[in-house]
Amino acid sequence: MKKRRNDVILILCILAAAALLWCAFALFSGDGAYVQVTVNGEEYGQYSLYEDRTVQIAAGTGENTLRIEDGRAYMETADCPDLLCVRQGGIEKSGESIVCLPHRVVVTVYGGEESSGDAVSR
Repeated sequence: MKKRRNDVILILCILAAAALLWCAFALFSGDGAYVQVTVNGEEYGQYSLYEDRTVQIAAGTGENTLRIEDGRAYMETADCPDLLCVRQGGIEKSGESIVCLPHRVVVTVYGGEESSGDAVSR
């Protein structure tokens, strides 16, 4: 009986720690101002989260479509085999990212002031 009680206490402590970490992340990670897209480690472009747009990302191995809408960015389509980047959902907080490994595309949200290179497109 004592072993079961200790298991319950351990589970509650783990859940409490997870809840504290989630709250800290939610409170201290601010909304982002722009996303930076890199392909194969090189900057492809920077785009404001405040301006709705669709960005076609032509990687050497395929193509992705990034959609920026209502302050969130998400991968709308991709022609990679696993589509994990599409299923990942939207990002809006500073530090969040979407990664498409087959195409080597990384989309990262940055906060603060908008970059001077905002809306660079190819």
